[in-house]
Amino acid sequence: MTDLRPVLRILGVLLLMFGCTMAVPAAASLAFDDGIFSVYPRAMGLAWICGLLLWWSARHEQRELQARHGIILVAFVWTAFPLFAALPLYLGYGQIGRALSWQHAYFEAVSGLTTTGATVLNHVDTLPVSLNIWRTFLQWMGGMGILILAVAILPMLGMGGSQLFRAEAAGPVKDTKLTPRMAETAKGLWTVYGVFSLACALAYWLAGMTPLDAIMLMFTTVSLGGLTPHDASFAYFNSPLIEGICIFFMLLASCNFALYFVALRKRRMSVLYKEPEVCATLGTLVGAGLVIGVILWVKGVYGPAEAVRHAVFNTVSVATTTGYATVDFGLWPPFAPVLMLLLSGVATSAGSTGGGIKMIRMLLLLKQTRREMRRLVHPNAVQPVTIGGNAIDERVIFSVLAFMLVYCATIAVLTMALLLTDMDFMNALGAVLASVNCAGVGWGDLGPSNNFAGLTSFQLSVTTLGMLMGRLEILSFLALLTPAFWRR
Repeated sequence: MTDLRPVLRILGVLLLMFGCTMAVPAAASLAFDDGIFSVYPRAMGLAWICGLLLWWSARHEQRELQARHGIILVAFVWTAFPLFAALPLYLGYGQIGRALSWQHAYFEAVSGLTTTGATVLNHVDTLPVSLNIWRTFLQWMGGMGILILAVAILPMLGMGGSQLFRAEAAGPVKDTKLTPRMAETAKGLWTVYGVFSLACALAYWLAGMTPLDAIMLMFTTVSLGGLTPHDASFAYFNSPLIEGICIFFMLLASCNFALYFVALRKRRMSVLYKEPEVCATLGTLVGAGLVIGVILWVKGVYGPAEAVRHAVFNTVSVATTTGYATVDFGLWPPFAPVLMLLLSGVATSAGSTGGGIKMIRMLLLLKQTRREMRRLVHPNAVQPVTIGGNAIDERVIFSVLAFMLVYCATIAVLTMALLLTDMDFMNALGAVLASVNCAGVGWGDLGPSNNFAGLTSFQLSVTTLGMLMGRLEILSFLALLTPAFWRR
């Protein structure tokens, strides 16, 4: 416990900050008089009490975070913060006389903060306004990572954040400093995130959404989260213009935010289109959407215009791990929904708000495969793996190979766990992919016309674990389970 004091001290401060975010739904509850205002002071007070206790217990600790501390803190945040995020949902449902178990409330909170977008709630159109704002606001905070925001603030409190940033950032971007100070990097990323958020909300509003819908849908679009205040998702609006705006911002959010930051600092947009990962991400998303559109047209599901409209929107939505829907694509030819969910594992960039293994890892894996094939012909040739003209360190390649092995093993183990409950194989695999990739929508019984409410307690536990492992990028989560990690 002595070695964990730096973690407890910062965790306490973070929990105090997180409690403050509940002022957003509380203000909405007062403004719209939705009758559940009292749940927010209670939830906020509990978060503050726990935060103060944690901080007080280690208030004299001055040690800087080490790498292992960063991993522990990130794991604590993504598993413990949903406990407090679930309180307004649990208490709010009790206030309006609806039944909601604590496990369902925790699942919804995990889904929100990890930007998965899976839900166990029905009839969300009739929920108090503040609960829908809280659900969607959780996704906005989780989108870039509430810890990266904390990295920008902690130095002002005398707490370093370098290790925290590296533990929280996804993929190879975690080893790249965009500015000399890590806090400035975090501020820059959040500035870009904020600008995109403002632009998205304004675009939705000007396209015909109500201001409230524009704000809530903005929260879950730029975060690639997918929760909505309507059971019908984007079919509620039935507007090609709104869908086009959504596609644009989903594509923006699927790319590396660090590149936007660099492009703005250098005032060179060429940074974006010259980046191989960006080109591969956007090419995959748009190309897959058009291919599925042609298939839907050829098979007579829709006319040409409708086929492209629905195919591109739903493909981009699922593949970017957002999870919006305009139609029940589970009724399309099987090739389409299967391809869409498989793409959710690879079709977002490192440093984006998406889930999955990230496009950069897939590019490295393909290039490593090509190198091994060439070695069969030229075994003594020196053939470094390069991305964008830069040679990739062998340690990075080994790390990617290890990650891919663990990723596939995780999918297999969690799927087998669901099969123990006699769940249909396709439903089980779809549920696991939707959870680990943070996509939020699966196949069959867990497709766009249904949700996770029908799962048993054990099945919800498995999918909740999948969401947490996916958000922690699996290896960080598994490292916590090894005895060597806890040796001083």
